[in-house]
Amino acid sequence: MHPLVDRIKHKDIRALAKAITLVENDDEEKLELLSAIFSMQKKALYVGITGSPGAGKSSLVNRLIEKVRAEGKTVAVIAVDPTSPFSGGALLGDRVRMNKHFVDDGVFIRSMATRGSLGGLARATKDTVRICDAYGFDVIIVETVGVGQSELDIMKIVDTTAVVLTPNSGDVLQIFKAGIMEIADLFVINKADLHGVGKLTALLRELVSMTSNEQYEVPIVKTITTENKGIDELWDHIKTHHRFLYETQEGEKRRVQQQELEVMELMREEIWREVKLYLERENSLLQITASVDPYRLAKTLFEKWKQEEGGTAHGRE
Repeated sequence: MHPLVDRIKHKDIRALAKAITLVENDDEEKLELLSAIFSMQKKALYVGITGSPGAGKSSLVNRLIEKVRAEGKTVAVIAVDPTSPFSGGALLGDRVRMNKHFVDDGVFIRSMATRGSLGGLARATKDTVRICDAYGFDVIIVETVGVGQSELDIMKIVDTTAVVLTPNSGDVLQIFKAGIMEIADLFVINKADLHGVGKLTALLRELVSMTSNEQYEVPIVKTITTENKGIDELWDHIKTHHRFLYETQEGEKRRVQQQELEVMELMREEIWREVKLYLERENSLLQITASVDPYRLAKTLFEKWKQEEGGTAHGRE
């Protein structure tokens, strides 16, 4: 068993941070660690907070942390931020809005850079959530970078997804286009003291009436984080949705679907790692010129890799 596993089991916060760093860096020990971690999961409540930039997601998460801690529960926050073009790190890594929680032993906050991930989520986010679950946090919140359609990837990670909107910002039209409405388990109208909240509420209710099923109707919650209004209602709806998932077995179904996607993603990563090493070793990409047909070349290189390397991968194991 990986040495970090036992330390995480005994709630060593440094081991937790080190394990996440190992995963982020795609260390060769990653799979061994995660395989051992998988059996230690304690079924924490996974919450996703997504929405357009400027919707007040970080302030909302800050208030949720206070609410969760008031109930005596521990919480981990995984904040997925844009990648710095210079350092490769998270641009908003300081999480300044949550700084008062840094001295609270019951709160763990980790910023992760997207590092070019097309899904708006770092590739290692799912693994980080699992590590935090194994550590024993009661609630794990994933706050996304908020870049539109790519936010759909959050449904691969969390149980309950809250889509945060604000009045008069054009959010709804963009979200209609992106299909994010389909992943919302609840809507949050933040900054609900602004003009236009009535129009946005009516539009969302119309949408909810078209998309909700008989078992669960997507709620709409109005919040004003600056005044701490609506946070109790939001937290209650999150817990209600979580109960719905596991009383109806919908939660088990959702996690099985997530597992299927994850297995395919892990296999794709392993295949790409093999292909990339082969291309680098053979200097195959040196064949590329401005006039080359990329489709034909990609197919040719892949077929060549399968013939020369595909069959030898098993031999190396």
